[in-house]
Amino acid sequence: MGTSKTSLFGQNQNDIALVAKALSHPARIAIVMYLLECKSCINKSLVDELGLAQATISQHLQALKDAGLIQGSIDGVKTNYCLDPKRWAWAKSAFDSLFQDLAPNRPNDCC
Repeated sequence: MGTSKTSLFGQNQNDIALVAKALSHPARIAIVMYLLECKSCINKSLVDELGLAQATISQHLQALKDAGLIQGSIDGVKTNYCLDPKRWAWAKSAFDSLFQDLAPNRPNDCC
């Protein structure tokens, strides 16, 4: 696989792609759903909830954190994670705009 040419695209396009990539795995969707339900959690509860190894959970949390979708705070030996409401509001707006541009009110004159 070749190197990514993200420099060819605008910041908004790269940001949307980063969020989409972060949400492209079912384990990450499960993590987001769990955080929505619990409002915050610790790593260990995610291991118990999802049945995945701690290292796997950590990798998925890192992808969500890199996309800015979650934030974490260290409390002793525990890390508490929660959703970042500002980033989620931005992501919702960005995807709403993208999907609006693809709305069915466009003429169906292609493929």
